[in-house]
Formats: sequence, structure tokens, C-alpha cells
Amino acid sequence: MNAHKATSDKKIKLFVLDTNVLMHDPTSLFRFEEHDIYLPMFVLEELDNNKKGMSEVARNARQASRFLDNLVSGSENKIDDGVPLNALGNKNATGRLFLQTIFISNPLPETMAHGKADNAILGVVSYLHSQHAKRQVILVSKDINMRIKARALGLAAQDYFNDKVLEDTDLLYTGVRELPPDFWDKNGKDMKSGTIAGHTFYNIKGPICRDLLVNEFVYQDAAEVAPFYAVVTAQEDSTATLRTLTDYTHSKNAIWGITARNREQNFVLNLLMNPEIDFVTLLGQAGTGKTLLTLAAGLMQVLEQKIYSEIIMTRVTVPVGEDIGFLPGTEEEKMSPWMGALDDNLDVLNTADDEGGEWGRAATRDLIRSRIKIKSLNFMRGRTFLNKYLIIDEAQNLTPKQMKTLITRAGPGTKVVCMGNIAQIDTPYLTEGSSGLTYVVDRFKGWAHSGHVTLQRGERSRLADHAGEVL
Repeated sequence: MNAHKATSDKKIKLFVLDTNVLMHDPTSLFRFEEHDIYLPMFVLEELDNNKKGMSEVARNARQASRFLDNLVSGSENKIDDGVPLNALGNKNATGRLFLQTIFISNPLPETMAHGKADNAILGVVSYLHSQHAKRQVILVSKDINMRIKARALGLAAQDYFNDKVLEDTDLLYTGVRELPPDFWDKNGKDMKSGTIAGHTFYNIKGPICRDLLVNEFVYQDAAEVAPFYAVVTAQEDSTATLRTLTDYTHSKNAIWGITARNREQNFVLNLLMNPEIDFVTLLGQAGTGKTLLTLAAGLMQVLEQKIYSEIIMTRVTVPVGEDIGFLPGTEEEKMSPWMGALDDNLDVLNTADDEGGEWGRAATRDLIRSRIKIKSLNFMRGRTFLNKYLIIDEAQNLTPKQMKTLITRAGPGTKVVCMGNIAQIDTPYLTEGSSGLTYVVDRFKGWAHSGHVTLQRGERSRLADHAGEVL
């Protein structure tokens, strides 16, 4: 490997990729811009070992192998001199790809097991570090322990950052903004532009309008006057239009017997009950009412308003503890143990009205369950949902690619609701910054037919609220 021939510029780094980076994101080959990439032979072996199957990892391993094949076979240069990474038309990738073509004796301490893939890759990194002392050689791995071992050996190592939407999730869009106390004084008091269907519209102008996004909720809790709650319906430069909300905290506007218990829940119901909103994302810890509000709005629009034909609910089947093994029965029967939250919330929704007695509640429950279909994520590919109310629960465990696969299933008249808690990610190699839920929240903000709310306050019980604070 003649990496020293690639450039005389010391600023161009040499990144050694671990296998898990390629299996996480096959396009990572083209994400290092002007820098060079080195792949040890063990990485190619691990790609070959993981290429079989229908899992996301297997698909990514096959895609990474195809990229490598196209690069190597399409290059006129010798592999020893490096393969240009822009050979496939990726203009941003101006570096070169180097493959291990020589045997490298293991320079690691004898206490580290020989023949293990991780240690073999570390041996290659150590060899390159000694051969190119004037150049930065950096290991890139999603494996935390791998990075720790590399640093213990005095080698540079880092995580793969390109898949992260945000470095700090505190900066993630919340969908809610508090107006400053002097907002009305600075923007004028007489800004009403009319009332339509009980909603008052306000045309505002000022510097704050540049920061507002369409379908972002604004509020002002003032002690002297009634609280002001509105949503941004239009925004352009330094002007914006606000529309007051339907008050779902009042019993007259109850949705399937459910009323909003706090400000954020009121915002959520305004999104879920708006037929112009096709895509809704909800973030919040357990007990904030995400599933209950989503189901209540779905039942109202399926059974009473008949906007949608049925509710389809799906979630990622990642166990919290030890896996209990294979489950018997049909697809719906296999998914039922994962849908305990659905049954719990249906119990709440079914007891909201006691007029029908036990027989009435039993009949209502059967009717409700007949209009709710439980589907597995494994069978979503190739499907198209028409006039459905699609609920994706525990969406924080989805990768951006899986999220794209699901959302693109939506046909005409379908509403998609994604909800989850990014603090409870159970999938390996996913973080709060790289979760598919974080990805769609950031990419869809400001679109006229989507909305997002981060729920802050738990409404489960005083025990649950206290446990969430102190445990």
C-alpha cells in the first residue's frame, strides 16, 4: 500500500474504516471529502460473512460490496496507487481508496488475542501509524470498545459522525415557541386580519418572524390576560400569519372522551385533527400521552368522521430484556405481545363513556379492534396505504433508511404519525443524534403539511412523574 504516494499534503488524513461503519452506512465511502480511506482485509472478510440474509445489516453489507466492486473494477489505476473515490460521479469525494494488499505482521501486545477481527484491524492501524508518522491515521468505528482499545494503544480513533443530524439534541426542533412578554408592543396590537370558522388570524411583522416555521406553535402565558395559543400558518421574510387554535382542553371539544390536560397536548390534538397535516411527529418521555392522544384522534376520524378507512399500527420489535424466543400464530398474533400499550390505551378510551354498561363497552371494544390493524415492519416493503391512519410507535429505534421506507408507503389520503422517546434507544449503533426519528423531525420542519410537538409534562401519575425525576 503506497499511501504516501497519494499526496504530499499533510492535511489530507488517512481514515481506516471499521466494518460496522460500512454496515451502518454504505455511502460512508464517499463522506470523507478530500481525505483518503483505507480498508483492511479483515473488513472485506466481515462484509462477506454478513452479506447473507434479509436484515438491514445484510442489505448494507451487500450495498457496500457493490460500491467497492464498482470502484475497483472501474479504476484504470493500480489498487496500490489508490482508487479515486469520485470514480462513481461523487464530486465531493476527491480522496482515494486504498485496500490492504500486503501481509502485515501483528505489532500489538501479546496479551491481545490473535486472529480476532477487531485486533487485526487495530494491528493494521498501528502499522500505518508507524509507516506514516507525518500523516494523521485515524480509525473510524461505531464500536465504543474498539475506540477505547485504539486510544489505549496510542492510536487516534473517532466515531462516524456523518449520520448524525445534530451534534446536540438540545438543539432539536421542538415545534413550540414562547413569545416574549413585549411581543405585542413591538409588533403592534391591531393586527387581526379576520375570523374564519371560529379561528382568528393575525398578521405580524418583525424580526422574530424570520425564525418562525410553518405549523410551529407559539404561546404566551400572561397573568393579566388570557393565555394566547396560536399556530404559524404562513411565513415569509419578516412577516408571518398566526391562527388561533381549537381549545381541546374544554369538554365540548373532547376527542373520543379525551381532553387535553396541558398546553402541549392541546397542540398535539390540533395537529392530529387537522386534515391538512399529513405527517406528525411526537417526542416525549413515557406518560406524556403520545399514544393515547394519537389513538383517540384516529378513532374519531375513522369511526365518526370517516376521513380514514382504518388505523394501522406498527412498531419496532426490539426487546428491553432477554428475548423470549419465537412467537406462535399469525402476524397479528405475533405482534400482540409488543402492543401492550395499544391495549392499555384502548381500555382508557373504552371506559370514557359508561352509558352503555358492560355489554355496550364490550361491543364498542370489538368494533374498535376490528378497525385497528397491527402490522410488522418486516412486511412493509412494497406496500401502499390508501386512506389509512398509520401510527409508527417506538420510532426512535428506526434508522433514517427504515424511516424513509415506512413514510414512502403512504398513498393518497393517508396520515402518518411517528412517536417515540429518543432517550430510550435500544438499537445498537443508533444514538439520539442519528436516530431516524431525529432525522425526520429535522428534515420535515417547516413543511406546510407536517407538524411536530415535543411533549414535556407527564400525565401518568404522581408516582411515575417522581420516578422519572429521581431514578
